[in-house]
Amino acid sequence: MPLTAENFDKMDTKNLPLGDIELDQTAFFLCDMQERFRPSIKYFSDIVEVTKRLIEGARLLNIPLVVTEQYPKGLLNTVSELDISHAVGVFPKTKFSVLVPELLSILPTLCDGKLKHVVLFGFGAHVCIQQTVIDFLKRGYEVHIVADATSSRSQMDRCFAFERFRHCGAIVTTSEAILLQLVGDKEHPQFKPVQNLIKVSAPESGLTAQL
Repeated sequence: MPLTAENFDKMDTKNLPLGDIELDQTAFFLCDMQERFRPSIKYFSDIVEVTKRLIEGARLLNIPLVVTEQYPKGLLNTVSELDISHAVGVFPKTKFSVLVPELLSILPTLCDGKLKHVVLFGFGAHVCIQQTVIDFLKRGYEVHIVADATSSRSQMDRCFAFERFRHCGAIVTTSEAILLQLVGDKEHPQFKPVQNLIKVSAPESGLTAQL
């Protein structure tokens, strides 16, 4: 049934993922944005540029940042353009999902034990991000994927992954939307610095062609 103003009130919305998010219950997860992916990831430079904003936004808003690196011996470390010095941890892995035992062990400590909302971005949308979305949802977390900071080798895999996330009950959003949602109020003390981060619109990285 198409969603219209007339039938919205008749819908059972209790199980719909509304995408609400609380600043003090949120952590950012940067997945496998590594040097060896530079030649192969679609819209690589755009994705890195948007990720810079998210990382700085996390710092300004005191949001925990967790970083993973897929097989860094072969794929090298997180790209040098990204300042991850304030991350709570950088976790090497060979598993596709970020939820390796070492990372799982710190989840209860994030947000003073109140972690509820996972904001996820990085490479690749249809593999490591996808497995991570599934694993977090199975554990009862609410997952927000930042589309303009997430990509794959092909635009097809990227966009089909986003569609699957929506069907799974995750929220697919954008960097500007998530940062402003976390600020929540023009009177927030970090509103102006965050506003400066997004003053120039984020690169579209092919996403508007899918609308």
